[in-house]
Amino acid sequence: MINRTRRLRKTANIRRLVRENKLTVDDFIYPIFIEEGEYIETEIKSMPGIKRFSLDTVSKELDELTTLNIPAVLLFGIPSEKDDTGTETWSDDGIIQKAIRYIKKEYPSLYVITDVCFCEYTNHGHCGVLNDLEVDNEATLVNIAKQALSHAKAGADMVAPSGMMDGTISTMRAALDKEGYYDLPIMGYTVKYASAFYGPFRDAADSAPSFGDRKTYQMDPANRAVGQREAAFDDAEGADILMVKPALSYLDIVSDLKNNFDHPIACYNVSGEYAMIKAAAEKGWIDGERVMMESLLSMKRAGADIIITYFAKEAAKILKRS
Repeated sequence: MINRTRRLRKTANIRRLVRENKLTVDDFIYPIFIEEGEYIETEIKSMPGIKRFSLDTVSKELDELTTLNIPAVLLFGIPSEKDDTGTETWSDDGIIQKAIRYIKKEYPSLYVITDVCFCEYTNHGHCGVLNDLEVDNEATLVNIAKQALSHAKAGADMVAPSGMMDGTISTMRAALDKEGYYDLPIMGYTVKYASAFYGPFRDAADSAPSFGDRKTYQMDPANRAVGQREAAFDDAEGADILMVKPALSYLDIVSDLKNNFDHPIACYNVSGEYAMIKAAAEKGWIDGERVMMESLLSMKRAGADIIITYFAKEAAKILKRS
């Protein structure tokens, strides 16, 4: 007897019935770049279709997201002024704080998640306070608590610290709980690699470091086991969601976390992954839509419950008509 697995591939309907993993719009978080100023709607050259908006121009983007029923946004801010510690990050009148208040008032159906970091706000582009050209972990934690609290007071639904400082989750949880924000969840950038796939994001957020790199605080791409340690720390410190960043080159890590931790697992389909598909599709070398959907499905198959992706709007439109 020949085992014929092809029997369950013969028609579209049988393929639908036995399909193990399915994408839905409920899986997606859409990142948005909000820039201080007015009349700003600037396309990011290295990320075709993605723009930086000022608050007075972002409504068209938010209207589309709500029409497509995308549940959540992840906000990144680009301030008009930077300094050596990123003090604008905890200002009540900072660009992210204003964006939170605006979105929660005008688009209450959107779930607002904020990036908690400093690279967009420091004049040196590193993710914290410098001490002799090194990021000072403990000094940065003090400021992370201030930033997280300012986002909470502005009305954020969730905070997501991306700087990879040791002790971030416990510091934020303690600060939030002390001020009564017991129910505000934290999505940890739990396993974040020092990746070359972030290049276009640094164009988008003006966040490239002015010297050196981030290899002393982001993870070595060669390492897998340490991802389990990082996840164990975030778990013990009170993270509600564990994230892997980037996604496509680290699907083994997504799978590891899914198999070993009883938390929702997120992955960040980062700017370089987006840009490569867009560039190849523009050249006619690939079917951009099919590669996009296959890539997103691979993240789901690896174990991601949540996918942060610049493809969210395009994928939602395809899912809507399918």
